[in-house]
Amino acid sequence: MNKNKKILVAAILALTMGSTMMLSGCQAPASKADETTTKEVYEENKNQKSEENASKEESNKEEQKNIVYISASKLNVRQEATKDSSIVDSFMKGTGVKVIEEQTKENGDLWYKISFDTIDGEKTGWIKSDYTVKDRTELLSEALRVLDFSPQEKVDAYTNNPRVKVKGVYMTEHSFIGQGFERLLKLAQETEINAFVIDVKDDDGIMLFPTEAAAKHSPEANKRARISIEKFQERMQILKDNGIYAIARIVTFKDPTYTKQHPDRAILDKRTGKTFVSRDKLRWASPHDRELWNYDIEVAKEAARLGFNEIQFDYVRFPASNGNKLDKVLDYRNVSEDHSKPQTIQHFLQQAYRELSKEEVYISADIFGLVGSVADDMGLGQYWEGVSNVTDYVSPMMYPSHYANGTYKLSVPDAYPYETVYQGTKDSIARNKNIETPATIRPWIQDFTASWVKGHIKYGPKQVKDQIRALKENGVDEYLLWNAANKYSQDALK
Repeated sequence: MNKNKKILVAAILALTMGSTMMLSGCQAPASKADETTTKEVYEENKNQKSEENASKEESNKEEQKNIVYISASKLNVRQEATKDSSIVDSFMKGTGVKVIEEQTKENGDLWYKISFDTIDGEKTGWIKSDYTVKDRTELLSEALRVLDFSPQEKVDAYTNNPRVKVKGVYMTEHSFIGQGFERLLKLAQETEINAFVIDVKDDDGIMLFPTEAAAKHSPEANKRARISIEKFQERMQILKDNGIYAIARIVTFKDPTYTKQHPDRAILDKRTGKTFVSRDKLRWASPHDRELWNYDIEVAKEAARLGFNEIQFDYVRFPASNGNKLDKVLDYRNVSEDHSKPQTIQHFLQQAYRELSKEEVYISADIFGLVGSVADDMGLGQYWEGVSNVTDYVSPMMYPSHYANGTYKLSVPDAYPYETVYQGTKDSIARNKNIETPATIRPWIQDFTASWVKGHIKYGPKQVKDQIRALKENGVDEYLLWNAANKYSQDALK
């Protein structure tokens, strides 16, 4: 019997059995012949799938043979295979490039001709082989080599929660419960904005609405909840009626309320013997704390069941430690000493993905904008490939005001919104190519004036448009706008 006939027979049998069950009110017993036929179809389909996967894997391996990774901190791509030839592009350490030709010089130097994508299409250029490696793991520290870079099982889309090309704005809990709600709803009605990122657990660890998770893990967070569950549901229904994609922002490891109730789980400053306080005067819990993992994920589950389309984990990192220099004076209360910072962050996101995908919501993570342009985790536990590989969306915070002067060779990045976002996006896209199951890139961009930055410029519609243009020219058509006062440049969003 050929494959199509087997499938047809199995389908008819299944339909017949289903009809019998509906008529009789009980399950119809399957004959031995039925079981055999169904098993044969199953085995044949299984074998075919295995063959397809094997073929795909072989194809990937063949393609990987031609891939090399940049080992220099930054490597220029030359027009010709000489060190004095004009520069056509440059790549950061760890970037994978495809070799299409080799050339050995009289002095023994080996040059690679590579092909790479640009906004103007595919281009070619030459790099010296001395500054490349075949195995990318050679470039990684021990803390990064242990990360999971294998292909992950991710959901393309949920039937009752389809993916949306998000163009969103941040909404504080105060805007959600006050007059700002109507103002931002009108913004969405009159512009291309179609999503709100709403504080569900804020920077102080306070709930937007009372949750069972807070009652169990951090009761004080419920006592100061901003709105009743009934009022919240009314407002959520208005968002649904207006086609607004709702993203629940959950501040993850910076949680002053939780650490006050559980001081033994907070990061400890060995110099004072007291809980570590960051520059913004807020206390951090230890990202290694598995109880806090459960708390944040339980809050996320309740948010999902109340209608949120996506869960966004913010501050999903360790506190800034001056490039790990503060590690010698901070006690992170790491019970499992073998868990590095990036490994802990990735494990948390993997657990969150496993549990929250059952609720049919997407998972996103906010990370520093510079993470996509550096070769390490910045001492924060945020390593680009480690985060992107285990989430649906990754949101680098590409606010130009947050980059140090000189970054991307820009004197004051804040004064160059287009150039800053363009380069950050370009680097991030290159990093995504290092893994098989990367997250969709959806950056945070700036819609506020950073008056504290020396040499800053005033931000308005033009600067917002410039940032959006920089994303589009890199093929990124989603973004999130941040303004702490929730006042946005409407003219830039039409």
